[in-house]
Amino acid sequence: MDAAVMKMLAVGLTAGLGLLGPALGLGLIGFSALQGLARNPEARGPIMTNMILVAALCEAIGIYALIVAILLLFVG
Repeated sequence: MDAAVMKMLAVGLTAGLGLLGPALGLGLIGFSALQGLARNPEARGPIMTNMILVAALCEAIGIYALIVAILLLFVG
């Protein structure tokens, strides 16, 4: 195979697999937060604070994967 084809395959796999984990994680975070709010509405403040914190950390992983994919695309 040509080097350019392998490079594009690496970029696609990096972006696809690297962003799949954070997407699933954000879905599970939202699901769990809504379930917790439904069971205990009085705990809205701590649940939302923790949800936002964990969602931000999860999104950071996705941003790292995106940066690696962009670096693979333009470098080399």
